[in-house]
Amino acid sequence: MRELVRWRNAVFAVFFAMGFGFASIAARFPTARDMLDISVDQLGLALLGISVGSIAGLATASHVVARLGTRVVMVVGLTIFASGLTVAGWGIEARSIPLLIGGLLVTGLSTGITDVAMNLSGAANERAIGRAIMPVFHAFFSFGTVAGAGFGALGEATGLGIGPQTTIALVGVVVLALLVRRHLVEQPVQPGDHVGFRERLSVWTDARTWLIGGLVLGMALTEGSANDWLTLLMVDGHGFDQVSAALAFALFLTAMTAGRLAGVPLIERFGRVAMLRATAALAAVGLVLVIVVDSQAVALVGTALWGLGASLGFPIGMSAAADDPRMATARVGAVATIGYVAFLAGPPLLGFLGEHLGLRPAMWVVLAFVVLSLATSAVAREPRTASGAPDPAAEVRP
Repeated sequence: MRELVRWRNAVFAVFFAMGFGFASIAARFPTARDMLDISVDQLGLALLGISVGSIAGLATASHVVARLGTRVVMVVGLTIFASGLTVAGWGIEARSIPLLIGGLLVTGLSTGITDVAMNLSGAANERAIGRAIMPVFHAFFSFGTVAGAGFGALGEATGLGIGPQTTIALVGVVVLALLVRRHLVEQPVQPGDHVGFRERLSVWTDARTWLIGGLVLGMALTEGSANDWLTLLMVDGHGFDQVSAALAFALFLTAMTAGRLAGVPLIERFGRVAMLRATAALAAVGLVLVIVVDSQAVALVGTALWGLGASLGFPIGMSAAADDPRMATARVGAVATIGYVAFLAGPPLLGFLGEHLGLRPAMWVVLAFVVLSLATSAVAREPRTASGAPDPAAEVRP
């Protein structure tokens, strides 16, 4: 049991580090735009670098994880992830868009592969203890984003350069990766559980993969659009100053973290589907308030509801994708790939609409994807044992 707790805590730390790294630079995107002297849609195209890298990483993740194992992928992936962010930070300092995009490509590639490894480890730990704790793992990602946004706001307030800030973050992430390495557990593969290359690819012909992917796609855009655009949305759309906008971003992340921490007992009581529908409704209400009401106070209320609404979609989707342990690596990779299309198409699409229509009207697109998640929510229904109890280790068909 002690080893299980140490393993769980180590995976918590990996989720935290991934959230911290990106949020620390995302909180400073308004400053980055001004330093680079680019428009909103040009920033969206630059952010496409991380999305392209993520898709490439996810497309190969199941094969890389199957070959190297989750422990190696998480430790090495964290180091490369933070290194890419540092390159991007110094690219902003140097006013070099190619260096920024190159750093984001590296960040995205490592993010895609590491994302699959850490979600697999979280799902395996979830099955080992027999509780639906995946939202807690994602809550630690959110803890990381809150801390990263706060670090970014502190850097903004003190005038710390984005390059030095990302370098400090790199050192912290690498130290953390080295500390948790020995506590990460490699899941043993039984001879009968071995899944070959062709069988891993076969999940792409399974309708359940695509339905879960549609669910994750909608909720990924709900969360990712705030990560990419909330600070600019508050500055350009609601007249916040840059420090206040960074704090509004921290509010979103805090609300999302609270939703994930509360999610475990709520999912156990009401089930995955009911909680997906409830949180999607909260996200929809929050988005409407941010888009429609011309008030800073109401915008903050909407931001908090948006964060609560975005809290459970991605972790529940990952749990549903990992219901069958034997095919978990392949299906988690496939579902994450579909979901990450939101990060691929989202930045340039919302950037283009934001430049020509304004970021507030552009958020109607995000609302439409919340509706998509509502439409596919039934696919996340829990597996059941013969006694009718939830069985996180068994696969269920919709």
